Amino acid sequence: MRSEREPKQTQTLVSPVTFLASSPAIALIIPVHLTPLSLIPHSSPLTPPLMTQPTAICVYCGSSSGRHPEYAEQAAAFGTEMARRGIALVYGGGKVGLMGVVADAVLAGGGKVVGVIPRQLVELEVAHPQLSELVVVETMHQRKTRMYELSDAFVALPGGFGTMDEMFEMLTWAQLGLHRYPCAFLDVRGYYRDLRAMMEHMVAEEFVKPGQRDSVWFGDSMAALFGWMDSYDGGDASRVIGPASVKA
Repeated sequence: MRSEREPKQTQTLVSPVTFLASSPAIALIIPVHLTPLSLIPHSSPLTPPLMTQPTAICVYCGSSSGRHPEYAEQAAAFGTEMARRGIALVYGGGKVGLMGVVADAVLAGGGKVVGVIPRQLVELEVAHPQLSELVVVETMHQRKTRMYELSDAFVALPGGFGTMDEMFEMLTWAQLGLHRYPCAFLDVRGYYRDLRAMMEHMVAEEFVKPGQRDSVWFGDSMAALFGWMDSYDGGDASRVIGPASVKA
């Protein structure tokens, strides 16, 4: 059995803008009409996750909606299902593309949404204005680290270079033993078919171990995805480097 998640130390919020003591460069902006969320529970990066459904899923996806309407339809359906299950959404904080679609769906279902976004993108007015929480950071590296810290599962919907960058960083961290949380690609219209084939090629050429490939989920069934995350056993990665390596 996996050990239980350890609750993250909470931060008392006294104003709409509060600086986190552990990260002086990160501001947490909260709409004043909402009750502030506690920081989402997250266990030690080296502690295997509990064998139960995630409390917060980090979703990586496109800042555009793609060529086919099915991409947006499935993003909305995924957000709706997250809200129904009481799972919080952690994402890049944008209001555009699939990012905005999945956030809107979670909010419409009464769920909690935490966005993490660099200050420059806020200034360009692409931040979602109605989130439960918006964490504003100074750099892209801080953004990725904070999204990781707030999440206990990682799912990629269709997206471009940014989606691949973020998801493969989580796969790399899992490979190095920095976390043992589920990582999954929710396929839509066969979008990730060739990526899955590429992973098989990596294994065949002995650059990726079969166990590492097997720890990543691919599929187009949301029910199967949530069932897999609920029973995820943490994979077989052993620690290679320490958690200090992921600090921004």
